[in-house]
Amino acid sequence: MKTTKVLAVLLLVASIVACAKIPISGRRAVKLLPESQMIGMSITQYDDFMNQSQVVADSDPRTQMVKRLGSNIQKACEQYLAENGQSKWIEGFVWEYNLVDDPTVNAWCMPGGKVVVYTGILDVAQDEAGLAVVMGHEIAHAVARHGNERMSQQLAIQAGGVALAVMMSDRPAETQEMFANAYGMGTGLGALKFSREHESEADHMGLIFSSMAGYDPREAPQFWERMSAGGGQQPPEFLSTHPSHETRVSDLNALMDEALVHFNASVKQ
Repeated sequence: MKTTKVLAVLLLVASIVACAKIPISGRRAVKLLPESQMIGMSITQYDDFMNQSQVVADSDPRTQMVKRLGSNIQKACEQYLAENGQSKWIEGFVWEYNLVDDPTVNAWCMPGGKVVVYTGILDVAQDEAGLAVVMGHEIAHAVARHGNERMSQQLAIQAGGVALAVMMSDRPAETQEMFANAYGMGTGLGALKFSREHESEADHMGLIFSSMAGYDPREAPQFWERMSAGGGQQPPEFLSTHPSHETRVSDLNALMDEALVHFNASVKQ
């Protein structure tokens, strides 16, 4: 009876899951939360971050580069989605691009199109084409709604944990603990693999968006080679949220023919 009830709950959850095909990659994704809710939460977090950060002035050439680059990739993204009937993926987006004075090698884009680049990544990027690799990747995360998918995954994991606890409630404590530990380890490694898939997908999408914006995609593998040469030991890939630098270089090179078609078309315009 307990098992039947648990299965009924899981079937109910499955019946309300929204699946959608992500642009460019074509992967089917599960998103349990309304995107408008994700955007609303991100705006609050973004405002808090900006109020606490040292934003580089708009008059600074580096900020002008970030804003110009963001606008170019945004237009390419909007063009691609419109041409493929997928403009819904950026409904509710209010794009914004800022540079903050922070030595961390980082950049991000929140749901809804709020992009922040840290000054620490500019040396690795070296120039606008290098930074296009970074910003295209981060914008792709937001367009693919990876944040929503990660939160949906966590909700599913929590629901699975509750279901397992119910099903095992009449077993000895040692057995319950063994299954709980196995579940935790399995879902933990699964979440890491899931995150790596998101990173690879964002690499692919970002490469296409930046190529359409007129930035040479051959810069992408070179950027990741510079990241690799920057030092610091990476954890084994299966224990990491990100693919190894070597994997990224290999995957990006494999996508180069596709990206160059878009880049060459943008150059002819």
